[in-house]
Amino acid sequence: MLTYTYISKGKFELTEKPKPTLLHERDVIVRVTLASICSSDLHIRHGSVPRAVEGITVGHEMVGIVEETGSAVTHVKPGDRVTVNVETFCGECFFCKKGFVNNCTDKNGGWALGCRIDGGQAEYVRVPFADQGLNKIPDNVTDRQALFVGDVLATGYWAAKISEITEEDTVLIIGAGPTGICTLLCVMLKNPKRIIVCEKDENRLRFVRKHYPSVLTVRPEDCADYVRQNSDHGGADVVLEAAGADSTFRLAWECARPNAVVTVVALYDRDQILPLPEMYGKNLIFKTGGVDGCDCEETLRLISEGKIDTEPLITHTCTLAEIAEAYELFEKKLDGVMKIAVECGHVHNP
Repeated sequence: MLTYTYISKGKFELTEKPKPTLLHERDVIVRVTLASICSSDLHIRHGSVPRAVEGITVGHEMVGIVEETGSAVTHVKPGDRVTVNVETFCGECFFCKKGFVNNCTDKNGGWALGCRIDGGQAEYVRVPFADQGLNKIPDNVTDRQALFVGDVLATGYWAAKISEITEEDTVLIIGAGPTGICTLLCVMLKNPKRIIVCEKDENRLRFVRKHYPSVLTVRPEDCADYVRQNSDHGGADVVLEAAGADSTFRLAWECARPNAVVTVVALYDRDQILPLPEMYGKNLIFKTGGVDGCDCEETLRLISEGKIDTEPLITHTCTLAEIAEAYELFEKKLDGVMKIAVECGHVHNP
């Protein structure tokens, strides 16, 4: 089968590999219909994910059809359309039972697919702990509508969930890339008093204004003053940092009011400085880490009911054979790209 493979730092290639087989009774083989490219894939290519294993198939954002199930799998059957969770989790350890699935203690737990084991930018993928990692797609939801459920939408939902947002709040989201937009969609479900999105890219600002006209927008250089002028207590009640730059990490806590929640959604390429003497007295609450992606059934329900729509994020579509060109487009942010749907097989459109 055709796969996109991590060869070495800076080098991904299309390669042929054998179709995966079941290795454990809790495994499932999924025939991938759609995959996508994520900024975390770029981090692997740049060598900034030390645990990534050379030779693995990359990709951790995908949907497909169950092809084969292990003997212990009970929640899905061959023929089911499914989303695939970015995280692998056993469902049985201390952390899984508390919903902290990102820190599953199993040897394959956490971010495994497309990082430590073969992922989904391929025609087929083996999914461990499939009863936890797969969710059936409702009949009225297309593959394209469901594509981001297991990763970037799960991240946005988790970020909004942990940020203690109330209807009286001013919420600032820094970054209007795919993660920022999915965070925005999930923050909107909380119905805060106002939402401000900070972004430097004009194409992305236009995207926000077009699709979410009630949301306020501002550029980074004007953000601190704008937030103070458009909040009730001298700063945002909640800040969600989804951009991942040195300057945006600092901007996040600077724009927060005292006693605010600052949720760091972004993944950084290098260490960030937390200047505690400068922020002393603001009494901020920081929340950060990898997504606990265990609410995919809920987000699928919200998509089915028309309450979340991530399909506008898909600005480009390509085949698996064209994925190298798609990576260049995505990394260089050309042609107004937000997300790319990679067709790996027959796509379902009810």
